[in-house]
Amino acid sequence: MNALRTVAELMAISARTAPKSAGKDFIVTEIIEGDELQRLAEKMYEFGERTGKKNFDRDAANVRDSAAVVLIGLKDARPVGLNCGACGFERCLRPNTHEGEFKGPQCAYRLLDMGIALGSAVKTASLLNVDNRIMYRAGVVAREMGLIDADYVMGIPLSATGKSIYFDR
Repeated sequence: MNALRTVAELMAISARTAPKSAGKDFIVTEIIEGDELQRLAEKMYEFGERTGKKNFDRDAANVRDSAAVVLIGLKDARPVGLNCGACGFERCLRPNTHEGEFKGPQCAYRLLDMGIALGSAVKTASLLNVDNRIMYRAGVVAREMGLIDADYVMGIPLSATGKSIYFDR
């Protein structure tokens, strides 16, 4: 549906223009649709089975039934440099020294930047009456699949039906 593609693009703009700490932008976005979206859903099922982690199957079903997924992530985010300790270190951390589902650690302020970008994106979808849900699990698998070049990622599936498919899960 072209209208949902347009909403996804507007969401990416909202994420891009959201306020960032010290005016430095490390936010990246991608829009997943069609066959790529179906592959993401399949890989989410497989990831849950492979790792034994809960609810990857549930979220995969939501992704499969969605029209698009907006991916929002952080890439090469440098610490703000405040030595605030919010990350758990006395002095600003060395980011991306650990590889797991995501690269870490990340500066707490950069994670706040990403949270604001996510909030701005879902606000845009909401204003346009498009159902959505922020999903950690979609981000994990999208990153593993290389659908987005990012260190830390969340996915936002989109749907426009008579009842939100993300409500009764």
